Amino acid sequence: MPQHVPPHPLLKAFPRSAQHSPAHPPQPRRIVFLARRDLGNPAAGGSELLVDRLAGGLTRLGHQVTLLCGGPAAFREYRVVSAGGDLSHYVRARPAFARQVGDCDLLVEVCNGMPYLAPLWHRGPTLCLVNHVHTDLWRMRFGGPLAPAARLGRRLEHWALAGAQRRNLLVAVSPSTADALRAIGVDRERIRVVHNGVEEPGPRTQRSSEPLFVAVGRLVEYKRIDLLLRLWERVRPVTGGRLVIVGDGPERTRLERLAGPEVTFAGHVSEAEKHRLLCAAWLLLHPSAVEGWGLVVTEAAARETPAVAFDVPGLRDSVVHGETGVLAHGESSFAAAWCALALSAERRALMGRAARERASRYRWNHTVRRFRAVASEAVRSWSP
Repeated sequence: MPQHVPPHPLLKAFPRSAQHSPAHPPQPRRIVFLARRDLGNPAAGGSELLVDRLAGGLTRLGHQVTLLCGGPAAFREYRVVSAGGDLSHYVRARPAFARQVGDCDLLVEVCNGMPYLAPLWHRGPTLCLVNHVHTDLWRMRFGGPLAPAARLGRRLEHWALAGAQRRNLLVAVSPSTADALRAIGVDRERIRVVHNGVEEPGPRTQRSSEPLFVAVGRLVEYKRIDLLLRLWERVRPVTGGRLVIVGDGPERTRLERLAGPEVTFAGHVSEAEKHRLLCAAWLLLHPSAVEGWGLVVTEAAARETPAVAFDVPGLRDSVVHGETGVLAHGESSFAAAWCALALSAERRALMGRAARERASRYRWNHTVRRFRAVASEAVRSWSP
């Protein structure tokens, strides 16, 4: 039977709900998630997967769950309602909530940069779910002549989290995210850490006999796949093999132009194909500038595939440096770690086994139950 995740040192500063909850806390029956996308959206990523696993798990525990989102809405075991387009739904969320939901016991606002400011219009218990704070990503996304938009977005996000949500609990997906929330002024007593989970892995498929390196993620600026392609030109003469990029996004056309020999862009793949690639890969490569957690790291770990990543928020939580992978401090050290692990089958195997053992402590059923405890606390502590 999988064990619970061992306490992280930062969790003393950012306590979990179990430390605050009575033996039998009240359970909110009707829960609404307010989020940007449904999991079926072509632009969906780790945040959407987390919301889906929480909504599905809570539904199976007897809660009545609705996801109110932008873009297309798919049929699921819980109700999914589209409030408009990818951007227009931010202004339509309030009337859509009043018209199609009406009331609930708990509203969960998923804040991924652009806030809904739900506490300003929802007169009831509200919980804020935060994957990561976008402080530096605003500048990366809106540079040059759009710099004023970046400053405005950053200030709005910070005010929404530290100001508009000042009476509510906030769920962070990692100690790094909790730290970032504390840095912008969120009281640490209002932060709860709920880790991402991972699926119970099926039977392993075959490891590639030739060097195979895989990166998985949405192709957007902050994932820094362009950096990975540059490093591949330095690594490939040493290691040989192939580099496979899994995922799609607005950067794909530009990245394909930058790609050198032995690079494959796989685009969107099925869960079965992702499982096959993570099993076959010698290493998972994760060059992102920041993550909330880095869910694919744990998914790869469950298949005994270690990761090479940068020592940045989120990834320093999901990768244990020197044990389940390597955390690099710069481009040269990333390339060096990539080469060194590719050339040492024994070290890769040791890290892969350690990664699998750690991943066994993270399961979605644990995530759902921890989130449920926080939801109960949010309802209990709310006052009009």
